[in-house]
Amino acid sequence: MPPLRVLVYSDFLCPWCWNAATRLGAVEAALGGAVTLEWRSFLLRRRPDPARQGPEALEKFRSYTKGWLRVAEDEPRAPFQVWASDAGPPSHSVPPQLAAKAAAAVDADAGRRMRERLFRAYFAESRDISDPNALFALWRELELPEPAFDRCADPALLRSVLAEHREAEELGATGVPAARLDGDDFVLMGAQPEATYLRWLRRTLEARGIPA
Repeated sequence: MPPLRVLVYSDFLCPWCWNAATRLGAVEAALGGAVTLEWRSFLLRRRPDPARQGPEALEKFRSYTKGWLRVAEDEPRAPFQVWASDAGPPSHSVPPQLAAKAAAAVDADAGRRMRERLFRAYFAESRDISDPNALFALWRELELPEPAFDRCADPALLRSVLAEHREAEELGATGVPAARLDGDDFVLMGAQPEATYLRWLRRTLEARGIPA
């Protein structure tokens, strides 16, 4: 019997999404192959905003990132720091989503490693993951095949990102993180405690007769 598929809508610029990704990764491992996660795009910033650029915007952004420390208290496995770089602020949500999908097209492990790397680079290393040069540097750090990075510019990949965002909105997801079971319209919103995710999925597995 195929494993239970969980669709997770997430934005790499959302601190709560890293907390949720950390917990869901642990849940996936705990359930021993009975559950697979499929990551889908949600865009908190759909396009570049010129007002977010320049020294004044950077200082405002740096002040905003102090709030990440409160998010960090909720999940010690996902490190955060106040923005310590002169890069940024990030222009919009699309570039890291494209990089994640391009990596996933290499293979599932590459996709998993790139997702984790994007979160860590942004929240713990103050790297602007909307910058193509920063994304390519991460790609090389992971030793992914360099020609495959060109997939980030594939219009079909962009259409996929935008379609997933629309899908989430049509299902009633007004923010992220959000998760749902494949084939089910119910969307579980917010970075839930790990125990909540486990209880939800174990009950579903039991109801469907899938051994965990």
